[in-house]
Amino acid sequence: MSIRRLPETLVNRIAAGEVVERPAAALKELVENAIDAGASRISVRIAEGGISRLEVEDDGCGMTAADMALALERHATSKLPDDAIEDVTTLGFRGEALPSIASVARLTLDSRVAGGDGWRRVVDNGALVAEGPAALAKGTRVTVEDLFARVPARRKFLRSARSEYAACLDVVKRLAMARPDVGFVVEHDGRRVLDVQGGQDQLSRVAALTQRDLAANSIGVDLDRGGVHIGGVISLPTYNRGIADHQYLFVNGRPVKDRLLVGALRGAYADLLARDRHPVVALFLEVPGGEVDVNVHPAKTEVRFRDPQLIRGMIVGGLRRALDEHGFRSVQRPAEAALAAWQQEPVAPAPPTPTLFAAHYPHPHAPATHLFGADTDPATHALVRDRTVDFAPPRDTLPMGRAEAATAPVPHADAHPLGIARGQIAKTYIVAEAEDGLVIVDQHAAHERLVLEQLRRGMSGQAVPSQGLLLPEVVELDEPACDRLGAAAAQLMALGVELERFGPAAVMVRATPAMLGAIDCTKLVTDIADDLAGYDAALGLNEKLELVAATMACHGSVRAGRTLSVTEMNALLRTMEVTPHSGQCNHGRPTWVKLAMDDVEKLFGRK
Repeated sequence: MSIRRLPETLVNRIAAGEVVERPAAALKELVENAIDAGASRISVRIAEGGISRLEVEDDGCGMTAADMALALERHATSKLPDDAIEDVTTLGFRGEALPSIASVARLTLDSRVAGGDGWRRVVDNGALVAEGPAALAKGTRVTVEDLFARVPARRKFLRSARSEYAACLDVVKRLAMARPDVGFVVEHDGRRVLDVQGGQDQLSRVAALTQRDLAANSIGVDLDRGGVHIGGVISLPTYNRGIADHQYLFVNGRPVKDRLLVGALRGAYADLLARDRHPVVALFLEVPGGEVDVNVHPAKTEVRFRDPQLIRGMIVGGLRRALDEHGFRSVQRPAEAALAAWQQEPVAPAPPTPTLFAAHYPHPHAPATHLFGADTDPATHALVRDRTVDFAPPRDTLPMGRAEAATAPVPHADAHPLGIARGQIAKTYIVAEAEDGLVIVDQHAAHERLVLEQLRRGMSGQAVPSQGLLLPEVVELDEPACDRLGAAAAQLMALGVELERFGPAAVMVRATPAMLGAIDCTKLVTDIADDLAGYDAALGLNEKLELVAATMACHGSVRAGRTLSVTEMNALLRTMEVTPHSGQCNHGRPTWVKLAMDDVEKLFGRK
């Protein structure tokens, strides 16, 4: 088969397959063009998720008729004044977007420069079908209709209109987050769904485009090293989501979905979140142009760093330091839905008031006594009397409570924000009184975190005290598992686990961490072996052991269902107050919540 040169229309369709795989991709290219044109306000109109119609209008510099003709040719751009592609500062630079979109849809391009006349060009699936004068203000309007209408093989792979709309909205949100100086308006099927004004600062724009409660459950980040700056906000580990779609990452103002950055985020939150939970973050990296390559992916969603280890180290180390400084914090208050779930006792209607001369009390079966204690004849005296009621339920139905009194005064909030223990509920939750509200602590989750932090200190050089077994215990495993445990034996010793190989398919456990108390050695060693095998092979042994420590902590924590004394409860609270990350358990769930006194008073109608 001989080699042939492909026709221009087919070349454009192939390029469209790389750049315009769905309406959101086309919208991204159009909005980026508007930003590069210097627009201060961008309006986006979407119909049927962008499948039937997309329109982007801006107030940027506009184009002349000659420039419009060039803009619809492949590899024609105004964004590379010379051949130094490594110095590109604009969002777009490849010159492929408009001709690629025009090859698979009907594209109408209207534009006008300041002091000039407007012009229109209409291209239908690669063919110019109309051009002429147009009436519009300074700027550009691009309309894309019937995307992939003549490419059924591509159109059938599009999702529902609702899914495509969600992707379009996400694209605009990310670009709007990157450029708080630009105003954005989005309408879908005639309904305005987004409207943010230009001139905002970075944090205000992030707050406007994310969940309202992120501001109260986030930590600010501001790091500089080697000419690289990282800023933005990251959520507390207890404020997490089940999908990673709420992670907004930007490099030099460009939204990216880079594997290095995502992996660094995962490393920063390691042992703070369960594997299926993800933090909410908005991180902005400013890197010198010569240190990052943006010409890696046709859609420009990936970048390549000259020194990836520097970037990863900054993100992991910087975010961990920020999380360490706020480790005691948890989600600020219970969710509104949780507060609404509190039940208020309905007020029973008052019984009918007997008249002064009534012959009988409405409750004839209740024994009556005189209000002042003297025996009287109800037949001859007005019935001003009290009814005694026995409130004592049968002894076998009495609720079981802690008999030990908790009379210590409430400490000052600055010194002891978790307050003083007042009781225990369901042998699981500690109830404490703080100066500014009511605190409820999950004893198992809290102690699990405390044990983990102690194990982590052991890994950093402060050896964890071990407790020798009176009789060493032999645990039988398969040979690969024993190999992994043998290779990690020295590091496990720092965690308080002393074991040695005992034949080809068994290990002998001689000691376990003293803090874990009496535990099931077989289950502990089996879980450690499974974790060493299950974690990503790219992780080093020390990184794997960091994660294994979380499994060990779960074995030794105070279990739900254990009755604690007041002294034990207060000791747990005081230790939490001085331990990093005690606000969340090893799986990212909060270890404590606080109900402010204002909320308590609202529950009782006092406010």
